[in-house]
Amino acid sequence: MNTKWLSLILWVGLCLFAGFIGSFFTPGEWYQGLEKSSLTPPNIVFPIVWNILFILMGVAAWLVWEKRVQGISLALFLFIVQLLLNILWSYLFFGIHRPDLALIEIVILWIVILFTIFAFFKADKVAGVLMMPYLAWVGFAIYLNYSFVQLNNF
Repeated sequence: MNTKWLSLILWVGLCLFAGFIGSFFTPGEWYQGLEKSSLTPPNIVFPIVWNILFILMGVAAWLVWEKRVQGISLALFLFIVQLLLNILWSYLFFGIHRPDLALIEIVILWIVILFTIFAFFKADKVAGVLMMPYLAWVGFAIYLNYSFVQLNNF
């Protein structure tokens, strides 16, 4: 197998693996008992959207990786940081039932994603564009997280 395609598989796999780790922290009964915003999607939407986003993120990271231009170290470092923050959010919200801490963390995540996009655009415009749906979804997730905090007095 060509190393180009192997690196694509590895980047996409890394992103899907991050999603897999995050999925250890499931909504469960606690989540079902929370008051939710009327804009909260049905539960089935989340794994579908997240899998699509993780694939797009993996392709974006791969495009940057393949460029091997000056500055990609920072871009890929930011990318890894935002993946770790993504996992941390699941732990804070679903794992230890702290939507208040998760709200602070997800705002930080959104900012790191934004900086990652800026860094990706410098290396590869398509990579930057591929990360934008993720930024939008996390922005929506901030609203949902805020709603959980407000509606449930966290």
